[in-house]
Amino acid sequence: MKILIAEDDFTCRLIIQRLLEPYAQCDVVINGREAVAAFNNGITEGKPYDLILLDVMMPEMDGQKVVKNIRKIEEEDWGIIYPKGVKIIMTTYLDDTHNMMTAFKSLCDDYLPKPITEEKLLASIRGLFPNFGIGH
Repeated sequence: MKILIAEDDFTCRLIIQRLLEPYAQCDVVINGREAVAAFNNGITEGKPYDLILLDVMMPEMDGQKVVKNIRKIEEEDWGIIYPKGVKIIMTTYLDDTHNMMTAFKSLCDDYLPKPITEEKLLASIRGLFPNFGIGH
């Protein structure tokens, strides 16, 4: 499995990366523009990401805009219609109904409030990929 971690906070980024590296190849970016570029590079090179863990509040482009850009690229450039394509889990300290509804309207697949624990993270991923981590 190939995972993109888009997180501007160093500590959060490190925790998520350390939790997932035993299970998957993890790439890391620190802002929204880099997330869109990494996603686009992966799909263009024929090595798309299976999952993106995407912080809502990031510099240069927030997570809500990133999701919209990714879904637009999938549909317009590659003919991939949601819910096919990359799975996106939004991560945020903004645990409120408005941000959660905005994320789902943008077509994210799950919404994970911070602080992120190993149990919550793995449960969220297994909700999208039931066999994730089995055999590791």
